[in-house]
Amino acid sequence: MPWIVLVIAGLFEVVWASAMKQSHGFTRLWPSVITIVAMFASFALLSWSMRVLPLGTAYMVWTGIGALGAFIFGIVMLGETVSAMRLAAAGMILIGLVLMKLASS
Repeated sequence: MPWIVLVIAGLFEVVWASAMKQSHGFTRLWPSVITIVAMFASFALLSWSMRVLPLGTAYMVWTGIGALGAFIFGIVMLGETVSAMRLAAAGMILIGLVLMKLASS
């Protein structure tokens, strides 16, 4: 169960990062509200999962899901550029997440 909660926390991190981008520096109301609510949910779920999971593992997985999710959101929804170097970097993050999960089993 803590792993499921951690993944959901990571998905909320993607939501708040994406909404923050859309808030234009907190000058737009609804994206700003979504950012704050999603941040609270993300941190609360991360905190809950850390009751069981090791700090380093939980934090790395949480930030990794957020980083990869924001990367994908930027490409798919915002038309950000895709290059071999960016894809390789994202792949290394993914490999790191898998290795951390395997090391924590």
